[in-house]
Amino acid sequence: MAEGVWFGVLGPLRAEVDGRPARLGGPRQQAVLALLLIAESRTVSAERILSEVWDGSRPPSMTTLHGYVGDLRRALEPERAPGDPARLLVREGSGYALRVAPAAVDAGHFADLAARGRRALEGGEPERATELLGQALALWRGPAYADFAGAAFAAPDATRLEDLRATVREDRLAAVIASGRHAAAVGELEALVAEQPLRERGWELLVLALYRSGRQAEALAALRRVRRRLADELGIDPGRGLRELEAAVLAQEPALAQGARPAQEPALAQEPALARETVAATAPAGPSRVLSRHPAAPAPPVGNLPFALSSFVGRGGDLAAVAELLEGHRLVTLTGPGGVGKTRLALEVARARTDADGPWLVELAGLRAPGLLTATIAATLGLPAASSPGRLAGMLAGRDPLIVLDNCEHLLAPAAMLVHTLLTRCGAVRILCTSREPLDITGEAVHEVPPLHAATEAAELFLRRAATQAGWTPGPDDRERIAALCAGLDGIPLAIELAAAQCRTLSVGQIADALEDRFTLLVGGPAGRPDRHRTLLDTVAWSDQLLRPAERRLFHRLGVLGAGFDLEAAAAVGGVTPVLAPLSALVRKSLVTAEPGTAPRRYRMLETLRQYAVGSLSPEELAAARERHRAWALSRAESAERHIRGPQGVALLDGLSRDQPEFRAAFASALEVGDGEYALRLAGALFWFWFRRGHVAEGLAWLSQAFAAAPRAGAGVRARARFAVAGLRYVAGQPAQAHEEARTAVEEAREAGDPVTEASATAYAGYLGLLAGEAVDAAALAGTAVEIARRTAQVWLEAETLMIQGMVLRVLGDLPGADAVFREAIAAAHASGHDWVADGAAWCDMKTASDRGDGPRALAVAGDILAAMDRYGDISFWLVTVHSAARALTLTGQAEEAALLMGAVEAIGRRAGVSPELMDPLDGPREAAAVRGALPPDEYERHAARGRALSQEDASALLTNLIDGHRLPR
Repeated sequence: MAEGVWFGVLGPLRAEVDGRPARLGGPRQQAVLALLLIAESRTVSAERILSEVWDGSRPPSMTTLHGYVGDLRRALEPERAPGDPARLLVREGSGYALRVAPAAVDAGHFADLAARGRRALEGGEPERATELLGQALALWRGPAYADFAGAAFAAPDATRLEDLRATVREDRLAAVIASGRHAAAVGELEALVAEQPLRERGWELLVLALYRSGRQAEALAALRRVRRRLADELGIDPGRGLRELEAAVLAQEPALAQGARPAQEPALAQEPALARETVAATAPAGPSRVLSRHPAAPAPPVGNLPFALSSFVGRGGDLAAVAELLEGHRLVTLTGPGGVGKTRLALEVARARTDADGPWLVELAGLRAPGLLTATIAATLGLPAASSPGRLAGMLAGRDPLIVLDNCEHLLAPAAMLVHTLLTRCGAVRILCTSREPLDITGEAVHEVPPLHAATEAAELFLRRAATQAGWTPGPDDRERIAALCAGLDGIPLAIELAAAQCRTLSVGQIADALEDRFTLLVGGPAGRPDRHRTLLDTVAWSDQLLRPAERRLFHRLGVLGAGFDLEAAAAVGGVTPVLAPLSALVRKSLVTAEPGTAPRRYRMLETLRQYAVGSLSPEELAAARERHRAWALSRAESAERHIRGPQGVALLDGLSRDQPEFRAAFASALEVGDGEYALRLAGALFWFWFRRGHVAEGLAWLSQAFAAAPRAGAGVRARARFAVAGLRYVAGQPAQAHEEARTAVEEAREAGDPVTEASATAYAGYLGLLAGEAVDAAALAGTAVEIARRTAQVWLEAETLMIQGMVLRVLGDLPGADAVFREAIAAAHASGHDWVADGAAWCDMKTASDRGDGPRALAVAGDILAAMDRYGDISFWLVTVHSAARALTLTGQAEEAALLMGAVEAIGRRAGVSPELMDPLDGPREAAAVRGALPPDEYERHAARGRALSQEDASALLTNLIDGHRLPR
């Protein structure tokens, strides 16, 4: 590498050797040098140099090129002796390379200053950033590669540099604003947005500068201007940054004031790095970057993209994300299930670009012969027939096309090989693929196309497509039905469009009612649509046909799963070992979706795919798959039940919540085949989950059906299920029925020799008898329960029976005895991790404090309980705690807030099937009466009505704030 040589491309091409201008020759010779500079020390074949520099003209002989190279060597290395090897412009194989450091080219120095300036800006050094960024801009002498404005080989690098230049201008002005010189920035920003009106970041900075200069009205006017400009020229709304800034200006948010960290200036925190190793600066994300990267007056468009026949709905985030990926990666693959809109999204992204050569759409769905892939692409691009990927690469070398390869999934291996060849041999080619699975080659960026959001984009798509049916207008209740219909169709655009087409003959309600038979309903797509998209069944069948036998078996069997599942469930229900390989294949092929952020990883199938999978099973296969599903569900529930009252309780309750659709499917499946004993076992295992999470009515319904279907079930199964009925009837406010069920559970547990259920049922039989007003020796029963529990060596069980014993003693008026037992219960609870027991004892302490008139003490205890409820997601205990806390609030003079919380408890409890007042018939009515009596009836009702509109989170936040104002010192 030669020293003392400097090149300038930020304007007309220049070179200096030891500070003196070098004679670079005529335009063709300078173009050879420019091409080698653009290659950044990489070798460029002689063939490519000739084709690109003489693009559109007859190339000269190789001798002419050798002559140009010789002249350049003499100009750039004047001291090199004849015969000595070149150190700067060197021969490499069949081509040439210019060995020059990035710092020896003004473009490289510019990029370095831009990166350093951005780091200074983000690091809170706006003055330093202003200096560095100003130095970067001072390197420009005109348009990048000004001598080669019409040359295709220079266009990509020129537009890259111009884009970076625009970003640096924005960064410098952001630094000026951050340093407090708002007014000084306004004039330059007005000029900037006039030059580049579609770059939203400039508008954001202008609005911020105006606002901080005290010119709020002008800031809002600027926001109106950009909104109109974007709507008029692009038909789009402003991006998220401008929308949030507008809201902040209208609200006069303090964060807009001078003093915010520079990294928090609008748009700065959201902008990704340019994906070029020579450029470390940052440029704005989003569509504006794509729109502004091209010259203001592009050449007439080339390519073959079809015109859109219908409006494009939604997907603003996807458009921006894919556009940005294409800026930083030369291969981007859109994946997703059939009908999700991969092709349409790819076409919309491609239409927004103005590449020098393209974009080109190559449709592969109808191609069945892999050997014709290369020829098909060549023919589509208007090139001579190519016999191999290498020959095609040779013809594309030096060109700057975007090639859209649509539907690669059935030609995955040959497509991957061809794409790899093109990308490695053609430095300017970009490829956008659509496929139901990635190509899986180095450098590939994958964007999974999600379904549309049912209530917004999907519903809008349905409305637009249905409106094309003669005479159709939505009815008064149709919009809500359409949102539900789109949710039932998984937000899949193809399914939604096919459903909308039925509006010519069916009402929205009729279409929704027919979704159970969606593959019969959703047919008759428009003529001209690919065959695989004429019906929903065709679309899914296309994917199914591409599966290997093991993958197809697993896909069909997974259809019996009701919702999300993990690897263990897939193995058990699929009957496949090992399951990871075929499951991973289904994920790659977009038939199963991996849920991000889950550990262990969870998976799901869209409802449309699930129905197809189940429908593909024979009756015998379906029965076998459902039997495996039931076995897995019961195993999962019983395993969780064994540990759910310990330290893992929160995680296990959360896991059961995630798997709740599977348990519901297992109940339905078991009852359908008459296996009531299975249903009783599953219900017994899920009791604590139903009890804690407030699924009271659902649990009682399944238990009722299970008992009816299993008149001869074993005593042990009946005992556990019976105790579940007792517990759920207790929280439902039915103490008399709960007491009878608990007594029966005790007898059945003794018959079965089940001391765990016997201890629990015995303790609750005594306590529930007290609540129901029955003549029972509750104290003796509670003592017996503790003795049985201790014999089991289950510390959690000892803790729970001790808690019940303390509750019994409290009801009987033995407060000292109750306090002593509660202390034992809390110790055992802490030893076993059964936190619910400690919270239950605290609840009793809270009620006792209120009985003594000590409201602040009661509220302090309530605060501790609420913190635990947040961890466990407990509904039942949360309701009784808030109910009791409302009484304590009246003792502290906050009757209106107490009434508000009573209204919230009433509404939330009704939805959960839990009545604190009926569940606790001794204290609950007294608590309710205390709150009602603290206010006139109309005042109470007014505040309670407001409370009925509160969510659980809102009510918790309110109570927590009230408690914090009365918390006792520890």
